Amino acid sequence: MGSLHLIKLCVGAETVEDLLDWQRNPRAKGPDGLPRHITRMWPKRAEDLLAGGSLYWVFKGAILARQRILRLDEVLGGDGITRCAIVLDPEVVRTTAATRRPFQGWRYLKAEDAPRDLSKARKGDDNLPPELDAMLAEIGLR
Repeated sequence: MGSLHLIKLCVGAETVEDLLDWQRNPRAKGPDGLPRHITRMWPKRAEDLLAGGSLYWVFKGAILARQRILRLDEVLGGDGITRCAIVLDPEVVRTTAATRRPFQGWRYLKAEDAPRDLSKARKGDDNLPPELDAMLAEIGLR
């Protein structure tokens, strides 16, 4: 993984399944069919993000999943304002839960502070409440 990632609240989604459902919607995809998230600000550290970085999604106060950032595209909104489309790998990778306080927009996340990926065999594990999952991870049981 890259040395730098983004972290973002997954607004309107309470579970990873909600994110997957949204990204199946054509409105969540760019012209190339890849999922994307459009944001007002262009990351100043774009080069670091594009060197293998991911977008880590926060659900109900905990990071539970990530998607690799493939590229950053300029998009022109209906209001004439240029925005940044963060184009994402369609694969959503579930992670160990890591609690986060609410914030607006996105933040940078250093690789050493990013939660670990869950193994594929644990795909359904996000059925645990995020608080319990985070506590289990903190004491080394996840």
